Amino acid sequence: MSLLSVRDLSVKFAMRDTTVTALDQISFDLAKGERLGIVGESGAGKSITGFALMNLLSRPGFVDKGKIMFQGDDIVQMPEARMRNIRGNQMAMIFQDPMVTLNPVLTIGQQMVETLQAHRKLSKAEAEQIAIVKLREVYIPSPEERLKQYPHELSGGMRQRIIIAIALLLDPQLIIADEPTTALDVTIQADIMELLLELCQSNKVGLILITHDLGVVSQMTERTLVMYAGRIIEAGRTREIINDPQHPYTQGLINALPQQTKPGQRLKQIPGNMPSLTAIPAGCPFSPRCEFVKPHCLTEAPKTVQYAHVEVACHEVNRLHSSTDSITQSDKAEEIQA
Repeated sequence: MSLLSVRDLSVKFAMRDTTVTALDQISFDLAKGERLGIVGESGAGKSITGFALMNLLSRPGFVDKGKIMFQGDDIVQMPEARMRNIRGNQMAMIFQDPMVTLNPVLTIGQQMVETLQAHRKLSKAEAEQIAIVKLREVYIPSPEERLKQYPHELSGGMRQRIIIAIALLLDPQLIIADEPTTALDVTIQADIMELLLELCQSNKVGLILITHDLGVVSQMTERTLVMYAGRIIEAGRTREIINDPQHPYTQGLINALPQQTKPGQRLKQIPGNMPSLTAIPAGCPFSPRCEFVKPHCLTEAPKTVQYAHVEVACHEVNRLHSSTDSITQSDKAEEIQA
C-alpha cells in the first residue's frame, strides 16, 4: 500500500459570481520513503497541492472532489480533530519563509516543547531533551543556548534548519517542503537541501518537494510531477523527465536553465505567461504558448497517456518525440546538475 495516494483531486475557489478551478483532477502516488518533486511556474498549482494534502485549505478554497488517501484513510473526509493529530505528527510541512512559520514572541525552546507536548505525554524537561537532539541532527551549534533564543536572533539559514528540526520532532512519515530555500542566500540553499536529503534518507521519510528549480529536483527526487495551470502534464522518474522530456512545456523549462545556454548568449524562455485561473484556455491549457500547437489543441483537452518512460498529456507527443534530437542520459544529467 502506498503511503499517499491522490485520486482525481480537484480544488476550487469560490468567487463572487462563479468558481475557478485551481487543481483539475490530479492523481499520483507516493511510496514510503520515496522523494517526489512537483515543479512548474508560479500559478501552476504546486503550493495549493501541498496545502490540500495537509488539509489546510481555507475559504474560499475547497476540495470539490477526489480523494487523498494517507495510509488508507481519506484526509478529505477526515474530522478536524483527527486531522490535527495527523498534522505535524505523521505529516509535516516546511513553508517558504521561516519568519512566517516561527512565532516571533516565543523562544525556539517554547515552540519546540509546545509542539511535542501537543502530541506526546511528556514533561517539559523530556521535551527539551528531544528538541536538543533534533537540533543536533540539523547541525545547530550549541543547541541548549538556541532553545533560549528568539527567531529574530538567528540567521536565515539557522531559522530554516530549526524549521526542519521542528518538522522532524515527531518522526513523521511524510514531509512536504514548499520552496524551502526561497528566502535564503544561494550558498546556504545547497547546504539546506543537502541536509534535508540526508535526513529523509537516514530516517526513511517520504518527501514531497515543491519547487520551480529543476536543478534541485534532479538532485533531490526520484520521481517528478510537472504541473501547468492546475494539471499534471508530465509525470515519471526524475531522470527520465530531465534526460528526455516529452511535453513542450517541460522541454521549455529545461531549455530555460542557464546551463543550457552558452556564455554570452541570451537565456531561452517560454513565451507568454501562465494563464489566470479565471481565463484557462479551452483545449490544452498550454496551447497559447506552444510552438507546436495544432487546431485540435485549441478545442480538445489532451488525455494523459504512457509514452516512452513517462506519462504525458499532449496531443502531439508522437510527432515531437520523432523530431527531437537524442541526448545521452549522462550528458543531460551532468548539464542540469552543474
